[in-house]
Amino acid sequence: MNAVPIIAGYALRESLRRRVFAVVLVLTGAFLTLYALGADQAFEETEDFAPPGEALLAGLDSRTLTGATVFGLSMFGTLFLGTVLAAFLTLGVVRGDAERGLLQPLVVRPIGRSTLLVARFLAAAAVCGLYVLAVYAGALLITWATGGWVPDRVVGPGLQLAAGVAVIAAVSLLGSVFLSTTANGIAVFMIFGAGLVAGLLGQIGEVLESDTLTQVAEVSSWILPFEALYQDALNAITADTHGFTEFALELGPFGGAQAAGGFLWPWTLAYLVLVGGAALAAFSRKDL
Repeated sequence: MNAVPIIAGYALRESLRRRVFAVVLVLTGAFLTLYALGADQAFEETEDFAPPGEALLAGLDSRTLTGATVFGLSMFGTLFLGTVLAAFLTLGVVRGDAERGLLQPLVVRPIGRSTLLVARFLAAAAVCGLYVLAVYAGALLITWATGGWVPDRVVGPGLQLAAGVAVIAAVSLLGSVFLSTTANGIAVFMIFGAGLVAGLLGQIGEVLESDTLTQVAEVSSWILPFEALYQDALNAITADTHGFTEFALELGPFGGAQAAGGFLWPWTLAYLVLVGGAALAAFSRKDL
C-alpha cells in the first residue's frame, strides 16, 4: 500500500491539470456570495416581522425559522457542490483513463488494480470531505454574521455532509468501471436527483399521511444513504427546537429533516465497503 499516496497525488495533479478545482472554486465563490446576499436579506426582512398572536402562543421563533431555513438551503448547496467535485474526481477513473491510455501503465505490478481504486477513492473522499467542511464552515459563519443564528448541532451535520459526498464518490467510482466518462457523469447526477426525489416523496407522504409514500421514501434514502445523511443533518441543526417552529422546519428544503438513528453511520460504512467491493470485483475482471 506504499503506492497509495503516489497514486492519490497523481490523481490530484491530473485534476489540477484539467482545471477541475478552478471550476469548483468559481462555483463555490458564486454560491457563497449569493448565499451571503440572500441570508442578509432574509434576516433583514424578518427582523421587524411580528407573528400573529396564535403563532407566538404556539412557539414560533421567526429568527430560528429563518436561520434554519436558509442554512438548510446552504447545506443542500454544499452537498451539491461536493457532488460536483466528487464526480469530477472519479467519473473517468477506470474506463475514461483506459480509453485515453493513462490507466494501463498504472495497474501493472507492484501497484495493481486494487491499489489504484483504493487510492483514487481515498484521494477523492479526502479532498471532497475537506472541501465540504470548508464550505459548510463558510456558510455557518455567514449565517452567524448576518443573522446571529447558529444551529443546535454544529460539528455533526458537517461530518454527515462530508460522509454523503464520500458515498457519492464511491458510487461514481463503481460507475467508472462500466460506463464512459460522460455516461457515468449523467448517471451520478441522476442518482443524486433520485435521492432528492425520495426526500420530497417523504415530505408529500407526511403531509398526505400516506404510509406508502413514506415507506418508499424511507427505503430509498437507505438505498442511497447520502440522502439519509442529509436528512439527519437537517434534523440535527434544529435538534433542540420545539413548538410550532419545529413543526414548520420538519418540511425542510429539498428533503425533509428526519432523524435516522444510531444505525446510520454503521450502515454508511458497510455501504462503502459493499460498493468498493463491487468495484474491485468488476475491475479485476475487466479487460483493459
